[in-house]
Amino acid sequence: MRYELLRILLVDDNHYMRVLLAEILRAIGVIHIFEANDGAEGLQAMRDNAIDIVMTDLSMQPLDGIDFVRLLRNSPDSPNQLCPVIMITGHSTFARVSEARDAGVSEFLAKPLTARGVIERIHQAVEHPRTFVRTEDYFGPDRRRRNDPGYVGKRRRATDPAQQKFG
Repeated sequence: MRYELLRILLVDDNHYMRVLLAEILRAIGVIHIFEANDGAEGLQAMRDNAIDIVMTDLSMQPLDGIDFVRLLRNSPDSPNQLCPVIMITGHSTFARVSEARDAGVSEFLAKPLTARGVIERIHQAVEHPRTFVRTEDYFGPDRRRRNDPGYVGKRRRATDPAQQKFG
């Protein structure tokens, strides 16, 4: 992967976390790193710069990571609705992860951060992007990560094969 071509936006209200992330990114060859203190600044940075990947913290004030992603995905004046978003969180409870996933997050990265974790999430976002889905109440990356041929539940995508019958 040509990391030097990536333009990555770091959105976090903790200056030290942004410094740590920026150093990890520089160590792997990323040159174009942009920073924002919160979601509102992040949206403005995306309007001012072509961004390839956003890495955002979940918990920020006044606009947190989940609200930031909702605005990015659904606002009519969004600078880039399809931009991959890697959510960084120390609060990896099922409820918070589900809330972020339902807002349209592409990938998750749990704290404490490691260089390997950062590289893996960036690689996943770039090399294996998920298709985007639009429904009445959701727009974002397909939340289904794999196609399970043994799944016998209800299929809800228009592109899914015909409904399977239960015996």
